[in-house]
Amino acid sequence: MSSPLIALTASSRTPARGEAKVGVNDAYVRALQSVGLIPLIIPPSLGPDDARALVARVDGVLLSGGEDVDPARYAAARHPLTQAAHPGRDATEIAVALAAREAGRPTLAICRGLQLLNVAFGGTLVQDLGTERPEGLVHPRDDARDERVHAVSIAAGTRLATIVGAREITVNSLHHQAIDRVAPSLRVAAHAPDGIVEAVESTDDWWAVAVQWHPEELMHDPEPWDRAIFAAFAGVCGGRQSPPRTPPLRA
Repeated sequence: MSSPLIALTASSRTPARGEAKVGVNDAYVRALQSVGLIPLIIPPSLGPDDARALVARVDGVLLSGGEDVDPARYAAARHPLTQAAHPGRDATEIAVALAAREAGRPTLAICRGLQLLNVAFGGTLVQDLGTERPEGLVHPRDDARDERVHAVSIAAGTRLATIVGAREITVNSLHHQAIDRVAPSLRVAAHAPDGIVEAVESTDDWWAVAVQWHPEELMHDPEPWDRAIFAAFAGVCGGRQSPPRTPPLRA
């Protein structure tokens, strides 16, 4: 049996000199390979038809981290600290998320991926935690990419609790945005001590788990939680789910 193939979303940028380049942090690639999955890096330029065709050919989807989602996608005015949007990436990943749910492909979403998934299904975001939630923790800890900097409380009975085998873990934190209103088809699976949503998951039988931290950066940490997330993802991708019984959602 061949190893499961995973659609791994990517971004693109144009250097000061040269042609535009498509890429994703190697930590995602290494994390997927460590659990026997084959990453297929997809460009941020797919239309809905190509997204559905791609998802039909893979065994799972990983929505990776990166740029802020365009606030126009959730009908909000742009905050001064919101990063410049990547319209092609937003459109591609929303199309991929919708196609993944419709086809029943297991989906793991990380950081921006969690936020994108929430927006794709009708949720909204806090655009800058430092100014909109100043009483909370300092979440953009780019100085500690591979360090555990705050606790996360996981709700009992959730898919995530079963995966990690714990109700409280500690995580890294690299985000300045977060979920505000949770999409109707998702449920909160974990919170930070300041109440910020740290994980969501699907409410139906589609396997979709989304975390706000970066487990791919913690795969070599002594704690097993992040390896368990990728191992669980590999397990469901190896079995390929049937399409969900619920009707597909459209943006």
